[in-house]
Order: sequence, then structure tokens, then C-alpha cells
Amino acid sequence: MLLNKDVAAVVVGGASGLGAATARALAARGVKVGIFDLNAELGEALAAEIGGAFARVDVRSDADVAAGFAAVRAVNGQERILVNCAGVGDAIKTVGRDKQSGEVKVFPIETFVRTIDINLIGTFRCVAASAAGMLTLDPLEHGERGAIVNTASVAAEDGQMGQAAYSASKAGVVGMTLPVARDLMGEGIRVNTILPGIFDTPLLGTLPEHVRGALAASVPFPKRLGDPTDYAALAVHLIENGYFNGEDIRLDGGIRMAAR
Repeated sequence: MLLNKDVAAVVVGGASGLGAATARALAARGVKVGIFDLNAELGEALAAEIGGAFARVDVRSDADVAAGFAAVRAVNGQERILVNCAGVGDAIKTVGRDKQSGEVKVFPIETFVRTIDINLIGTFRCVAASAAGMLTLDPLEHGERGAIVNTASVAAEDGQMGQAAYSASKAGVVGMTLPVARDLMGEGIRVNTILPGIFDTPLLGTLPEHVRGALAASVPFPKRLGDPTDYAALAVHLIENGYFNGEDIRLDGGIRMAAR
């Protein structure tokens, strides 16, 4: 797909991290970008920076998602591009013992459900809503109407201790990539998924420097944390390269995560 001022995009979770880098990369190519996020302060600031549109959206809500698409489409028009970057993580064992009391603790089901609801169901909710809008567009060259990029994680394949909910949610995103691509192939909409490794996002920014250094050193090559611009570059390529479809691609410097 040729990226220019005639193309609109929506980046979900676009106010920071991987989403913000992708929003900037698309805007730099002239694309009209809509940003969905819960953080209105960051989202509105980025939208002003890149000349885009912002909507405060909770991906767990059908009403929020519908209102968000309506709001940004009123400014930018119907999007041909959707990039899903919204997500949450946790680190809780399935069962474990309190180190002091010995009490057995079980993974809170409400936390497990929340992780699945945001990372997996929220992604699918945005995919379905965006694809429905893309069906109204005239096809481009080779019949293409749109391109969707979802975000999973290497944890989908290499889940570590304490990542049962997170890994399950991201494995679900990987698992639905090909079926959704097949669902939409007759309408000219491509679907691909990126599995990032250890990236230098705001979440990692809260860790002590020695921990960040150890994480960087664990990457085979290059020995550094992934930069959000690395993700954005791949997302843009998946959008521009019309022969990419139904693929799940690791972006991880060759890392394979250990058990802990």
C-alpha cells in the first residue's frame, strides 16, 4: 500500500511506546493518523504534534471503540490502516506460597480475565470494527482495501514464569492472525502480527539501570533493548509490502526467553 496524504490510519494504544513510534512513522509519510488511548494527556499531545486526531478509548468497551472510530473518521476519513498496540502485562504465578507465612496464593481470576479482555478480545474488537469500515472503501491496486498489524509478544511462544495470562493473551493474538486474514482475504484486507522481544518502552523505563543492562545483554545480537522505532519500521513495512499476509513475525534480536 502506498502511504500518502490520501490514506488514514488508526493506532490503538498510540500515545506512548510502540504505538507512538508507529504513529509518528506513519505521519512522517503523510498518513492521517488517529490515536486511541486511555491516556488523554499523552494522546492529545501526540495528536497535536503529528497533526492527527485523538480519541480516549477503552478497548474493553464496544461503545468506546465504536465512538472512537466515529470520532477519528469524522476528522481523517475511513482508515485503510489499523495498528493494534494496546496491552497490559502481569507477573503472577499460577499458584505460589507467601515467603513469610507459607500461605498458598492462587492467580486472581479477575486479573487473568482483564489481561485476556484487553490484549486479546480488545485487539479483536478493534480489528472487527476497523475491517467493517474498510469494506466501504474502493479497492486499490490488486484489490487491496486495507492492512492490519497486531501486536503479540515473544511470550506467545516463550512464556516465562508468572506470564500465564500474558502469554495466553498474546498466543491468542498469534492464533487468530491466519484465520482473520482468511476471513478478510475476499475483501482485500491483509492481517499480520508482530511478536516484539524486550523493548525499551515506558514500562521497562521504570526498572533500575542494572536490570535494564542485564536485559539488553541477554539479547544475542544486537546486544541492546529493542527501540520502538524498530517496531515502527517493521509495522510500516508490513503495511507497504502488499505480499505480506497472515504472518506472525518475531522482532527480538534472536532472543529465546528463559524460564525466569
